[in-house]
Amino acid sequence: MNLLFSPQRFDDPGAGPLYLQLQRRIAEAIASGRLAPGDSLPAERDMATMTGLSRVTVRKAVQALVLSGQLVQRRGSGTFVAHKVEKLEQALSLLTSFTEDMQRRGRTVESVWLSRAVHSPSPEEVMALGLGADDRAARLARVRRSDGIPLAIERASLSTAFLPDPEVVETSLYGVLEARGLRPTRAVQRISAANLGPRDAELLEVAEGVAGLKIERVSYLPSGQVIEFTRSLYRGDAYDFAVELKLT
Repeated sequence: MNLLFSPQRFDDPGAGPLYLQLQRRIAEAIASGRLAPGDSLPAERDMATMTGLSRVTVRKAVQALVLSGQLVQRRGSGTFVAHKVEKLEQALSLLTSFTEDMQRRGRTVESVWLSRAVHSPSPEEVMALGLGADDRAARLARVRRSDGIPLAIERASLSTAFLPDPEVVETSLYGVLEARGLRPTRAVQRISAANLGPRDAELLEVAEGVAGLKIERVSYLPSGQVIEFTRSLYRGDAYDFAVELKLT
């Protein structure tokens, strides 16, 4: 680490701006494995002291690597080498849960819960779920992780007629619903691009403002009744969505 941030070789006028020299040096260390996924970098003030560069120069180099996805910053923790994200192809013709999809791929699944509670429904939930004035909505918000990497933020809403206690959902929402004979069999999804705001970017461990995929899903029971309204944000660098088209 000391050699990486040595002040030597920052005085070559032909090597370009100082922040680019530092950026290249860190990127080369990541590519060669000298900096491994999960390794932490010194604080900006420490890197400035070690390299002899200004903190502005160091910050510019670090931010460029954060924007390129090579580094990730966690509030209150520091700057780390990002884990490499395997691109996943997701078929749009299959109605599966995140848990089922990851298990089918042989990957581990984790949920970092943000909230599980019952609320008065928002106007959007009233419209999507067909709720009445006296109905209540069960909300579940969590970060979905696979093999230790955050892939999506999922915010699901259901009528308490179907899910009176959201705390019973520990891993798979669809697993809980299926055990109660309430498994959705049809859904309508809308996909759009979204730039991630500060909070969502922090949860997904990517740079603020990077592209993500926003997916809204309304799911139905065999009877045609709406059971689930879910809004998800997926990392744009982790997913390709595919659909098969046929000539009818």
